[in-house]
Amino acid sequence: MSDFWIYFQIGLKHVLDIHAYDHVMFLMALTIPYAFKDWKRILLLVTIFTVGHTLALLLSVYGIVTIKVNIIEFLIPITILITAFFNFFTAGKSSKTESINVVFFITLFFGIIHGLGFSNYFKTILGGSPSSKLLPLGEFALGIEAAQIIVVFVVLILSYIVQTIFRFSKRDWTLTMSAFIIGVVIPMVVESEIWNR
Repeated sequence: MSDFWIYFQIGLKHVLDIHAYDHVMFLMALTIPYAFKDWKRILLLVTIFTVGHTLALLLSVYGIVTIKVNIIEFLIPITILITAFFNFFTAGKSSKTESINVVFFITLFFGIIHGLGFSNYFKTILGGSPSSKLLPLGEFALGIEAAQIIVVFVVLILSYIVQTIFRFSKRDWTLTMSAFIIGVVIPMVVESEIWNR
């Protein structure tokens, strides 16, 4: 049981690490257009991310997929930007059902990219034979899912407070937070090592 908590906590800390805020930025961009009443859709999106992340780790750990780290480090902020810009075009619309497939795709894509970005570290943690990697991977994925639900819950509470107490409209809240996320993420794109090639 102690092994479960080791890998679960690694997954938890992986998302909640203050120095790896790209993960939190993506979850914020994903969550801000929604409210508590949309919890099923949000849970589905978070789970899709975890599936993508776990699939990428699985493929990488077993040596099926390898990709250069600088390309991954560049693609991570790009997916956050896409999500935040997407919010600009959909902010204030009464229904998001038409565009949900695009959000699902972006979420799955980000999960795959982020999983590949973490794969080298995860391989170092695991060591051992390939047969010993499947269970820790599942435990790690559960930690990621739990951490993401925490982040989403905090964003939803903040969203509720801002819209209820401070009387921000849903549209203004979405636009303001998306602009903030874009402002944080653009330097990540500009400072990417991919430009040094």
